[in-house]
Amino acid sequence: MPKEYRATGINLKGMPLGENDRLLTILTKEHGLIRAVAAGARKHRSAMAGRSGLFVVNDLQISVGRNMDRIKNAEVLQSFVGLGKTLAKLTAAQYLSELALMQALSAQPQEELFLVLVEHLNRIQNADSQYVLAHLAHGTYHLLAIAGFAPQVHSCCITQRPVIANLETQKWKAGFSIVGGGVIDLENDGNPTIAIGAEASNDAIHNRISHYLTALELLAMQELAQTDLADNILETRTADWLAVERLLRAYAQYHFDRPIQSSALIDNCFFNI
Repeated sequence: MPKEYRATGINLKGMPLGENDRLLTILTKEHGLIRAVAAGARKHRSAMAGRSGLFVVNDLQISVGRNMDRIKNAEVLQSFVGLGKTLAKLTAAQYLSELALMQALSAQPQEELFLVLVEHLNRIQNADSQYVLAHLAHGTYHLLAIAGFAPQVHSCCITQRPVIANLETQKWKAGFSIVGGGVIDLENDGNPTIAIGAEASNDAIHNRISHYLTALELLAMQELAQTDLADNILETRTADWLAVERLLRAYAQYHFDRPIQSSALIDNCFFNI
């Protein structure tokens, strides 16, 4: 094994170590998730102080230690200083970093995960305040896709029929099943009946549903699969985006089998926007 290696990585967690050092958890393109000591990072005026901050992307030279790897040199490639300007942006960034940490692997390349996370952190950093929640939902969906269990949003997860939002009917709704993995079609000549096996059973359908989606919420969910959010979708009401985020949060927590700690601040951050 080489005594040194290079990597491009983003700092996702940091904790004090000893009197002056910091232990970083870093997502790298080349080696996946690594933990390395940033020596002297907590000293006053240390050059490593800024380079060891959260959401800083560095070109790293790392020496392999018996117990812990150590950062020998770090050159800043990108620093997301804009994420700290509002609590909403910082919370959204921490939320996405948690999702990345839940699925990141060690000792193998994680380039796609790295690039998707950095791309969505950029979008959150540059977003107007009223659009941060939409970009958070967008990033959440794409991280779920990398993990291999993005929810099925364009067709019914039971019948595989296309599910099309009806904006003309005020009470129109679609179902969503966390366990089933996506949207459930409730429309059949105006009646919520779906054939399960050889029979149609409303009770069986509704027992599978964990959430209900309005037409606007479904449209927002369906747009998340795209590379970019359309302007008209970005303009969706904050209340609708909150409903979408809560659904994605519950879905992610179920499939990762752990809570998203930073999500506790989401409602407070976006309630008054």
